[in-house]
Amino acid sequence: MATLPLNIDFMEKRYKSLSIFEFQSMFPDDRSCFKYLADMKWKDGYKCKKCGYTQYCKGIKEFDRQCNRCGRLESPTAGTLFHQVKFSLLKAFYIIYYVSTSKNGVSSCELSRKLELRQKTCWFFKQKVMKAMESSQNHPMIGKVEVDESYVGGQDDKALGRNEGKKKIMVVGIERGLGGVSRWYGRVVETASRVNLGGFMKDHINSDAKVKTDCWSGYNGMEAYFPNLAREKSGKKGENFKQMHRVIMMFKAWLRGTHHAVMNLQPYINEYTYRYNRHKMKEGIFENLMQRMVAKPPYPYKEFIF
Repeated sequence: MATLPLNIDFMEKRYKSLSIFEFQSMFPDDRSCFKYLADMKWKDGYKCKKCGYTQYCKGIKEFDRQCNRCGRLESPTAGTLFHQVKFSLLKAFYIIYYVSTSKNGVSSCELSRKLELRQKTCWFFKQKVMKAMESSQNHPMIGKVEVDESYVGGQDDKALGRNEGKKKIMVVGIERGLGGVSRWYGRVVETASRVNLGGFMKDHINSDAKVKTDCWSGYNGMEAYFPNLAREKSGKKGENFKQMHRVIMMFKAWLRGTHHAVMNLQPYINEYTYRYNRHKMKEGIFENLMQRMVAKPPYPYKEFIF
Protein backbone atom coordinates (compact mmCIF):
# COMPACT_ATOMS: atom_id res chain seq x y z
CA MET A 1 0.00 0.00 0.00
CA ALA A 2 1.33 3.46 -0.85
CA THR A 3 2.08 5.69 2.12
CA LEU A 4 1.89 9.47 2.30
CA PRO A 5 5.01 11.51 3.07
CA LEU A 6 4.98 13.45 6.34
CA ASN A 7 6.80 16.44 4.88
CA ILE A 8 4.21 18.84 3.48
CA ASP A 9 6.73 20.66 1.22
CA PHE A 10 7.61 17.36 -0.39
CA MET A 11 3.91 16.55 -0.75
CA GLU A 12 3.28 19.79 -2.61
CA LYS A 13 6.10 19.04 -5.03
CA ARG A 14 4.94 15.47 -5.47
CA TYR A 15 1.39 16.48 -6.30
CA LYS A 16 2.22 18.98 -9.04
CA SER A 17 0.12 18.28 -12.13
CA LEU A 18 -1.60 15.44 -10.28
CA SER A 19 -3.08 13.03 -12.81
CA ILE A 20 -5.94 10.63 -12.11
CA PHE A 21 -3.44 7.76 -12.01
CA GLU A 22 -1.26 9.55 -9.44
CA PHE A 23 -4.35 10.43 -7.45
CA GLN A 24 -5.45 6.81 -7.34
CA SER A 25 -1.97 5.74 -6.31
CA MET A 26 -1.73 8.26 -3.48
CA PHE A 27 -5.29 7.70 -2.25
CA PRO A 28 -6.10 3.99 -2.55
CA ASP A 29 -8.42 3.87 0.47
CA ASP A 30 -10.04 5.82 3.31
CA ARG A 31 -7.03 5.32 5.57
CA SER A 32 -4.71 7.19 3.21
CA CYS A 33 -7.24 10.06 3.11
CA PHE A 34 -7.45 10.30 6.90
CA LYS A 35 -3.66 10.32 7.12
CA TYR A 36 -3.41 13.06 4.51
CA LEU A 37 -5.91 15.21 6.44
CA ALA A 38 -4.10 14.59 9.74
CA ASP A 39 -0.73 15.56 8.24
CA MET A 40 -2.23 18.71 6.72
CA LYS A 41 -4.32 19.75 9.73
CA TRP A 42 -1.50 19.41 12.25
CA LYS A 43 1.49 20.22 10.02
CA ASP A 44 2.41 23.10 12.35
CA GLY A 45 1.95 21.01 15.48
CA TYR A 46 -1.00 19.99 17.64
CA LYS A 47 -2.82 22.47 19.88
CA CYS A 48 -5.96 21.56 21.80
CA LYS A 49 -8.88 23.76 20.74
CA LYS A 50 -10.34 23.61 24.25
CA CYS A 51 -7.39 24.32 26.57
CA GLY A 52 -4.51 25.14 24.21
CA TYR A 53 -2.27 22.30 25.43
CA THR A 54 0.22 20.96 22.87
CA GLN A 55 0.77 17.42 24.12
CA TYR A 56 -1.51 14.61 22.96
CA CYS A 57 -1.90 10.87 22.83
CA LYS A 58 -3.56 8.54 20.36
CA GLY A 59 -7.33 8.73 20.26
CA ILE A 60 -10.00 6.10 19.66
CA LYS A 61 -9.33 5.84 15.93
CA GLU A 62 -5.91 5.62 14.30
CA PHE A 63 -5.46 9.28 13.37
CA ASP A 64 -7.48 10.87 16.20
CA ARG A 65 -5.62 12.96 18.77
CA GLN A 66 -6.57 13.31 22.43
CA CYS A 67 -5.36 16.15 24.63
CA ASN A 68 -3.16 14.99 27.52
CA ARG A 69 -4.50 17.74 29.79
CA CYS A 70 -8.28 17.97 29.28
CA GLY A 71 -8.91 14.75 27.36
CA ARG A 72 -10.60 16.45 24.41
CA LEU A 73 -10.76 14.09 21.44
CA GLU A 74 -10.34 15.42 17.92
CA SER A 75 -10.43 13.68 14.54
CA PRO A 76 -8.75 14.87 11.33
CA THR A 77 -12.16 15.87 9.92
CA ALA A 78 -13.41 17.75 13.02
CA GLY A 79 -13.71 21.50 12.59
CA THR A 80 -13.26 21.30 8.81
CA LEU A 81 -15.58 21.09 5.81
CA PHE A 82 -15.24 17.31 6.08
CA HIS A 83 -16.97 17.40 9.46
CA GLN A 84 -19.45 14.52 9.85
CA VAL A 85 -19.16 13.42 6.22
CA LYS A 86 -21.69 10.59 5.85
CA PHE A 87 -20.03 8.61 3.07
CA SER A 88 -16.58 7.28 2.20
CA LEU A 89 -13.86 9.89 2.72
CA LEU A 90 -12.14 8.52 -0.37
CA LYS A 91 -15.18 9.40 -2.48
CA ALA A 92 -15.22 12.86 -0.90
CA PHE A 93 -11.62 13.27 -2.08
CA TYR A 94 -12.66 12.16 -5.57
CA ILE A 95 -15.36 14.85 -5.65
CA ILE A 96 -12.79 17.51 -4.76
CA TYR A 97 -10.39 16.15 -7.37
CA TYR A 98 -12.98 16.18 -10.17
CA VAL A 99 -14.35 19.61 -9.23
CA SER A 100 -10.90 21.22 -9.02
CA THR A 101 -9.24 19.63 -12.04
CA SER A 102 -12.05 19.32 -14.58
CA LYS A 103 -11.61 22.12 -17.12
CA ASN A 104 -15.33 22.80 -17.39
CA GLY A 105 -16.32 21.67 -13.93
CA VAL A 106 -18.56 18.73 -13.17
CA SER A 107 -22.23 18.52 -12.20
CA SER A 108 -23.62 16.55 -9.27
CA CYS A 109 -25.34 14.23 -11.75
CA GLU A 110 -22.00 13.40 -13.37
CA LEU A 111 -20.38 12.90 -9.95
CA SER A 112 -23.21 10.56 -9.03
CA ARG A 113 -22.56 8.48 -12.12
CA LYS A 114 -18.79 8.37 -11.63
CA LEU A 115 -18.83 7.55 -7.91
CA GLU A 116 -22.03 5.51 -7.55
CA LEU A 117 -23.44 7.91 -4.98
CA ARG A 118 -26.89 9.47 -4.85
CA GLN A 119 -27.12 12.68 -6.84
CA LYS A 120 -28.37 14.56 -3.79
CA THR A 121 -25.41 13.32 -1.74
CA CYS A 122 -23.02 14.63 -4.39
CA TRP A 123 -24.90 17.92 -4.60
CA PHE A 124 -24.78 18.43 -0.82
CA PHE A 125 -21.06 17.78 -0.57
CA LYS A 126 -20.27 19.85 -3.65
CA GLN A 127 -21.91 22.81 -1.93
CA LYS A 128 -19.24 22.47 0.77
CA VAL A 129 -16.51 22.31 -1.85
CA MET A 130 -17.84 25.50 -3.45
CA LYS A 131 -17.87 27.10 0.00
CA ALA A 132 -14.12 26.47 0.14
CA MET A 133 -13.84 28.19 -3.26
CA GLU A 134 -15.09 31.53 -1.90
CA SER A 135 -12.77 34.46 -2.46
CA SER A 136 -10.63 35.39 0.53
CA GLN A 137 -10.73 39.02 -0.65
CA ASN A 138 -7.03 39.20 0.23
CA HIS A 139 -5.90 39.83 -3.35
CA PRO A 140 -7.85 42.78 -4.83
CA MET A 141 -7.63 43.47 -8.53
CA ILE A 142 -5.03 46.00 -9.64
CA GLY A 143 -4.02 47.85 -12.80
CA LYS A 144 -6.75 48.20 -15.43
CA VAL A 145 -10.11 47.02 -14.07
CA GLU A 146 -13.59 47.11 -15.60
CA VAL A 147 -16.91 46.72 -13.77
CA ASP A 148 -20.35 46.01 -15.21
CA GLU A 149 -23.59 44.24 -14.35
CA SER A 150 -25.56 41.58 -16.16
CA TYR A 151 -28.74 39.56 -15.84
CA VAL A 152 -28.40 35.82 -15.27
CA GLY A 153 -31.37 33.52 -15.76
CA GLY A 154 -34.07 32.60 -18.22
CA GLN A 155 -36.36 34.87 -20.17
CA ASP A 156 -38.55 37.11 -18.05
CA ASP A 157 -41.09 39.09 -20.06
CA LYS A 158 -42.10 41.10 -16.98
CA ALA A 159 -38.58 42.40 -16.32
CA LEU A 160 -38.36 46.20 -16.44
CA GLY A 161 -35.13 48.12 -15.98
CA ARG A 162 -32.28 46.75 -13.89
CA ASN A 163 -34.18 46.06 -10.69
CA GLU A 164 -37.23 44.08 -11.78
CA GLY A 165 -38.11 40.55 -12.74
CA LYS A 166 -37.09 37.09 -11.61
CA LYS A 167 -33.68 37.09 -13.27
CA LYS A 168 -30.72 37.67 -10.96
CA ILE A 169 -28.38 40.63 -11.29
CA MET A 170 -24.67 39.84 -11.18
CA VAL A 171 -22.00 42.52 -10.88
CA VAL A 172 -18.69 41.55 -12.46
CA GLY A 173 -15.19 42.96 -12.24
CA ILE A 174 -12.32 42.00 -14.56
CA GLU A 175 -8.60 42.70 -14.31
CA ARG A 176 -7.04 43.27 -17.71
CA GLY A 177 -3.51 42.07 -18.34
CA LEU A 178 -1.25 41.91 -21.37
CA GLY A 179 -2.74 38.61 -22.50
CA GLY A 180 -6.37 39.58 -21.94
CA VAL A 181 -8.38 39.08 -18.76
CA SER A 182 -6.15 37.79 -15.98
CA ARG A 183 -8.75 37.63 -13.19
CA TRP A 184 -12.43 38.18 -12.58
CA TYR A 185 -14.86 38.26 -9.64
CA GLY A 186 -18.64 38.22 -9.55
CA ARG A 187 -21.38 38.75 -6.99
CA VAL A 188 -25.15 38.41 -7.03
CA VAL A 189 -26.84 41.63 -5.89
CA GLU A 190 -30.48 42.35 -5.20
CA THR A 191 -30.37 45.67 -7.04
CA ALA A 192 -27.79 47.58 -9.08
CA SER A 193 -27.66 50.26 -6.40
CA ARG A 194 -24.69 52.34 -5.29
CA VAL A 195 -24.51 50.44 -2.00
CA ASN A 196 -24.40 47.01 -3.65
CA LEU A 197 -22.09 47.95 -6.53
CA GLY A 198 -19.82 49.95 -4.23
CA GLY A 199 -19.63 47.12 -1.72
CA PHE A 200 -18.49 44.71 -4.41
CA MET A 201 -15.90 47.15 -5.75
CA LYS A 202 -14.41 47.88 -2.33
CA ASP A 203 -14.13 44.16 -1.57
CA HIS A 204 -12.43 43.18 -4.82
CA ILE A 205 -10.63 46.20 -6.31
CA ASN A 206 -7.55 48.06 -5.07
CA SER A 207 -8.28 51.75 -4.55
CA ASP A 208 -5.36 52.72 -6.83
CA ALA A 209 -6.64 50.68 -9.78
CA LYS A 210 -7.66 52.38 -13.04
CA VAL A 211 -11.34 51.48 -12.93
CA LYS A 212 -13.68 51.80 -15.89
CA THR A 213 -17.48 51.60 -15.58
CA ASP A 214 -20.43 52.60 -17.71
CA CYS A 215 -22.63 55.60 -16.96
CA TRP A 216 -25.20 53.80 -14.78
CA SER A 217 -26.22 55.95 -11.78
CA GLY A 218 -25.25 53.20 -9.34
CA TYR A 219 -21.61 54.14 -9.87
CA ASN A 220 -22.16 57.80 -8.95
CA GLY A 221 -19.76 58.93 -6.25
CA MET A 222 -17.40 55.98 -6.58
CA GLU A 223 -14.61 58.44 -7.45
CA ALA A 224 -14.28 59.14 -3.73
CA TYR A 225 -13.01 55.58 -3.22
CA PHE A 226 -11.42 55.05 -6.63
CA PRO A 227 -9.79 58.31 -7.74
CA ASN A 228 -8.70 56.79 -11.07
CA LEU A 229 -12.25 55.79 -12.02
CA ALA A 230 -13.47 56.68 -15.52
CA ARG A 231 -17.04 56.55 -16.85
CA GLU A 232 -17.86 55.59 -20.43
CA LYS A 233 -21.03 54.66 -22.27
CA SER A 234 -21.32 50.96 -23.09
CA GLY A 235 -21.80 51.73 -26.75
CA LYS A 236 -23.75 49.72 -29.29
CA LYS A 237 -23.95 46.12 -28.09
CA GLY A 238 -21.36 46.88 -25.42
CA GLU A 239 -18.60 47.66 -27.91
CA ASN A 240 -16.68 49.67 -25.30
CA PHE A 241 -16.61 46.71 -22.89
CA LYS A 242 -15.88 43.86 -25.29
CA GLN A 243 -13.67 41.78 -22.99
CA MET A 244 -16.09 42.21 -20.12
CA HIS A 245 -19.03 40.97 -22.19
CA ARG A 246 -16.97 38.07 -23.50
CA VAL A 247 -16.16 36.94 -19.94
CA ILE A 248 -19.81 37.22 -18.90
CA MET A 249 -20.98 35.20 -21.90
CA MET A 250 -18.36 32.53 -21.18
CA PHE A 251 -19.67 32.21 -17.64
CA LYS A 252 -23.30 31.96 -18.80
CA ALA A 253 -22.36 29.33 -21.40
CA TRP A 254 -20.53 27.31 -18.73
CA LEU A 255 -23.45 27.55 -16.34
CA ARG A 256 -25.95 26.37 -18.97
CA GLY A 257 -23.69 23.68 -20.37
CA THR A 258 -22.53 22.10 -17.11
CA HIS A 259 -25.34 22.81 -14.64
CA HIS A 260 -28.24 23.86 -16.92
CA ALA A 261 -30.04 25.84 -14.19
CA VAL A 262 -29.31 26.62 -10.54
CA MET A 263 -31.37 28.10 -7.72
CA ASN A 264 -28.57 29.64 -5.64
CA LEU A 265 -26.24 31.33 -8.11
CA GLN A 266 -23.42 32.65 -5.91
CA PRO A 267 -21.73 29.29 -5.12
CA TYR A 268 -21.46 28.59 -8.85
CA ILE A 269 -19.95 32.02 -9.43
CA ASN A 270 -17.42 31.13 -6.71
CA GLU A 271 -16.60 27.83 -8.41
CA TYR A 272 -16.12 29.38 -11.84
CA THR A 273 -14.10 32.26 -10.41
CA TYR A 274 -11.82 29.95 -8.42
CA ARG A 275 -11.00 27.85 -11.47
CA TYR A 276 -10.75 30.79 -13.90
CA ASN A 277 -8.38 32.76 -11.69
CA ARG A 278 -6.08 29.75 -11.49
CA HIS A 279 -6.13 28.75 -15.14
CA LYS A 280 -2.45 29.64 -15.47
CA MET A 281 -1.44 27.77 -12.34
CA LYS A 282 -2.61 24.27 -13.19
CA GLU A 283 -0.11 22.81 -10.74
CA GLY A 284 -1.32 22.40 -7.19
CA ILE A 285 -4.98 23.35 -7.64
CA PHE A 286 -6.20 20.15 -5.94
CA GLU A 287 -3.87 20.67 -2.98
CA ASN A 288 -4.85 24.34 -2.69
CA LEU A 289 -8.52 23.39 -2.51
CA MET A 290 -7.78 20.66 0.06
CA GLN A 291 -6.03 23.22 2.26
CA ARG A 292 -9.09 25.44 2.02
CA MET A 293 -11.36 22.51 2.93
CA VAL A 294 -9.31 21.91 6.07
CA ALA A 295 -9.03 25.59 7.02
CA LYS A 296 -12.75 26.39 6.64
CA PRO A 297 -15.09 25.64 9.57
CA PRO A 298 -17.98 23.17 9.20
CA TYR A 299 -20.78 24.19 6.84
CA PRO A 300 -24.00 22.48 8.04
CA TYR A 301 -26.51 21.46 5.39
CA LYS A 302 -29.20 23.63 7.00
CA GLU A 303 -27.20 26.74 6.04
CA PHE A 304 -27.57 26.17 2.31
CA ILE A 305 -30.81 24.22 1.95
CA PHE A 306 -33.41 26.59 0.48
